[in-house]
Order: sequence, then C-alpha cells, then structure tokens
Amino acid sequence: QVQLVESGGGLVQAGGSLRLSCAASGRTFSSYAMGWFRQAPGKERAFVAAISWSGGSTFYADSVKGRFTISRDNAKNTVYLQMNSLKPEDTAVYYCAQSRRVIVSTLGSEYDYWGQGTQVTVSS
Repeated sequence: QVQLVESGGGLVQAGGSLRLSCAASGRTFSSYAMGWFRQAPGKERAFVAAISWSGGSTFYADSVKGRFTISRDNAKNTVYLQMNSLKPEDTAVYYCAQSRRVIVSTLGSEYDYWGQGTQVTVSS
C-alpha cells in the first residue's frame, strides 16, 4: 500500500518561505511522476506543480511560477515544494500526489495516491 506523508506546513507572513516535504513508501518511487495540489476553503482542488520520474521535467501553475520550486530525491523517496514570496492567496491545504505515469500531468485524475494534506497559512 502506497503511503504519502506531507510535512512542513505552517503559518508564515506574506513574503516568507516554507518548504514542504512528502515522503513516499509502498512502490518504486522513482518510477512515477509526482505532483502538488492545493485546496483553499470553499474552492476546488487546484494543480500547483509536478515533476517527472527523473526530475528532468517540471511544470507549474501560472499562479506560482517563479515563486515555487518542485524537486525530488529518488534516493530518499521524497518530493519537495519550496515556496518563496508567499502571498495570502497561497493559503490552502497542500496535497502531495503520486501519478500513475512517468511524465508530468496537471490532472488530478492521473494521480493514483494522495497524502493527507498539510495546512499552509499566509498572513498579510
């Protein structure tokens, strides 16, 4: 059974930074693309960033491009989301997800497994 465990969320002031981590177990981590999604109160879940199986390809939502960086360490079975220049509108529960494919995807339906989420709150 695949397990994804996020950590690193918290409360930060606007302009600050946070680094989210997602530790995976249960199947060969390096064989699958990984993604981060977020859901703000009253809104639908939205794509944030994705990374291919090797880390050689990444893709970002326009709203976070230039501020967020996704990376992975296949030796540690972990994917990261470095978030800089945070804004109040980045406030959400952030979810790590493992794709059923090796290439990046923005579609939640292409992700097999999801973490429990970690809260990120950005104060103004």
